[in-house]
Amino acid sequence: MSRFKPLSILALAVSGCSIFTPSGGGNGAAPPLGETTPTGCLTTPPQHIAPGGFYVNGNTVCTAAGQPHLFHGVDRPSMEWTSTGQYLSAADFTLMATWRINVVRLSLNQDFWLSDSQFYDANYASLVDSTIGWAETAGLDVILDLHWSDQGQIGSCAPNLGCQQLMADANSITFWTQVATRYKGDGRVMFELYNEPHDVAWPVWKNGGATSQGWMAAGMQQMYDAVRATGAENLVIIGGLNWAFDLSGVPGNRVDGYNIAYATHPYAQYPDRATGTWDHAFGTLTKTDPVIVTEFGDSPKCDGVYNKELIDYADVHNAGWTAWAWWAGSCNTPSLIADWSGTPTMDGQVVKTALANY
Repeated sequence: MSRFKPLSILALAVSGCSIFTPSGGGNGAAPPLGETTPTGCLTTPPQHIAPGGFYVNGNTVCTAAGQPHLFHGVDRPSMEWTSTGQYLSAADFTLMATWRINVVRLSLNQDFWLSDSQFYDANYASLVDSTIGWAETAGLDVILDLHWSDQGQIGSCAPNLGCQQLMADANSITFWTQVATRYKGDGRVMFELYNEPHDVAWPVWKNGGATSQGWMAAGMQQMYDAVRATGAENLVIIGGLNWAFDLSGVPGNRVDGYNIAYATHPYAQYPDRATGTWDHAFGTLTKTDPVIVTEFGDSPKCDGVYNKELIDYADVHNAGWTAWAWWAGSCNTPSLIADWSGTPTMDGQVVKTALANY
C-alpha cells in the first residue's frame, strides 16, 4: 500500500485522505452500472506496440496477436524503501506464479535510481533488471511503479522516513526518461507513472504546476511525453486522484496519447471507498478506457469480503487487478501471505482462489 512504510517495515501509516463523495441519489450512491462490454481488439495490430507487449483499443488491452488481455496479479513492495530490496529472489517469483498470476507490480524509488541523489545506489538499476528477469522467467509481466519521490529536491527524503508525495516532480521526468530508455525493447514491462497522487487539482494532475506545499509538480502528461520521447511504446498506466482511487475526472482531463490504462486503489478501511462509490470513482471509466486496480485490500477486518467484492466487480467491468501485497505479514499490512513460504492470509486466500478460476 502506498502508505506502507518501513517502520520495522510492517507499519502502515494512516493517511488523511480527502473524502470522496459520489454523485447520485440522496444516500450518496449512484445507480449501479451494468456490465462493461469490451471494445475488443483489431484484426491487424497498430503501429504502436513494444516488442512482446500490448496495445490499447478502446477499453481493451490487447496482445500483439490481437487477443484481449486482463492483468491479474500481486504487488511486490520493498524496492521503494531499500535500494537492495528485501526477500527478492527467483524462487520467490516462481512461488508467486504458482498462484496463477500473470503480472507483478514492483514499487520503485527515484532517489535510488538517479545518480545525483545522495541515496543513489549504483547497483539499483541492475537489481531492477534482475527482478524483472526473475519475474519474466516465471512467466509474469511486470509493472514498474514509481512509488516514492522527493518534491523536486533530489535526495531530500530519507527513505526510512517514507517518501510518498502529493505528486511527481521534475526528477520524476528524468527517472522515466531513463527507465523507458532502458526497457523500451521489452513490451512485457509496463510503466505506472506515479503512485497515488492526492491533494492536487485535476489540471495539476494532468499538466503539472504549483502544489499547496510550495513546490512544482510534474503532471501525468509530462511524464507520459517523456516516456514516448524515448521511442518506448510500452503500456503506460496512470493513477487518478484521492490516492489514485478517483478516476472520475479523467474524461475532462484525459492524458493525450496511446497505449494508456488507468489505475484505481480501493481500500476497505476508508469510508469513501465503500462498494457503493465504485461506479462513480472508476466503474464508469471502464466503459471507455482500460482500468487496472493496481492496489486493493480489506484491512482491518481481514475477512476477505471486500477483496471478494472488488474482484467480482472488476470481473464484471472488464478490469484487471494487482492485489496489495505479496509481503509476509499480518492482515493490517495488508498482506496476502503470512510467511515467505506463501501461506495465504484470509485476504490472500480470496485472491488465490480467484486466480485459480481464470
